[in-house]
Amino acid sequence: MLNWVEIVIRSFTFLIALFLLTKWLGKKQLAELSFFEYVTGITIGSIAAEVTMGLERHIMHGLIAMSIWTLFPIIMGLISLKNKKIRDFVEGKATIVIKDGKILEDNLKKERYTIDELLEQLRSKDVFQVSDVEFAVIEPNGDVSILLKKENRPLTAKDIQLNQPSVKEPQTVIMDGLILDEPLSTAGLNRGWLNEELEKLEVTVDNVFLGQIDSYGQLTVDLYDDKINVPSPKEKPLLLASLKKCQADLELFSIQTESEKAKQLYNKNSQKLNRLLSKLTPLLNDN
Repeated sequence: MLNWVEIVIRSFTFLIALFLLTKWLGKKQLAELSFFEYVTGITIGSIAAEVTMGLERHIMHGLIAMSIWTLFPIIMGLISLKNKKIRDFVEGKATIVIKDGKILEDNLKKERYTIDELLEQLRSKDVFQVSDVEFAVIEPNGDVSILLKKENRPLTAKDIQLNQPSVKEPQTVIMDGLILDEPLSTAGLNRGWLNEELEKLEVTVDNVFLGQIDSYGQLTVDLYDDKINVPSPKEKPLLLASLKKCQADLELFSIQTESEKAKQLYNKNSQKLNRLLSKLTPLLNDN
């Protein structure tokens, strides 16, 4: 067999083998790999490259070696799940480097982390002053996780006691000009509704590159032609405006009526609607 033909065959063989072995190892982003997993990945790739070009080496020897290097971290991973000491040894432990706005220099030296590297990590998370940090740890993968002091954290809906509805997963209902029926059904909608919404936007399915439905049942589309401006959905702003008008009308009726009973009724319902508006306005604002 010609050398170049054998190299092609070996390359495809090890490409498929690497893909299957990597899938077997599990899903982890490169930044989340432990040192042990990182070394294992490099070694497996090196074995594949060496056997691919080393025509004097038997292809089965390379596959066996790669299988062993793949099987070992899987076994270690299973053992680590049941034994914290082994897990800490193999994957490492998080190290506290900032507490109550003070840098713990000994822990920083222990991790061979310079103050410049720490400040760089803080800046990457939009933190420019160490005293603003309540708690910071160096994770086993080398990244720094931080918790700001309470007075420096951004306000949340919980802080202002605003009840927010749960957010549902957006559903992609149009892709490459084709309607996807399964996500449309998952959203509890059908093609008839979708066609009506597209008519409101004055676009056809063929012109839509991507169409998605948000948690509130609103359709947003991205067209093939980027020069065409698609108006944003107006259902929420219109509903908010209608509710505000109703509340204003109730106040006006209470002023105009001469009946004391009717005045109390209008005022009572106006106040109810006003409380409802205070909760709905953040949700219905078209921002």
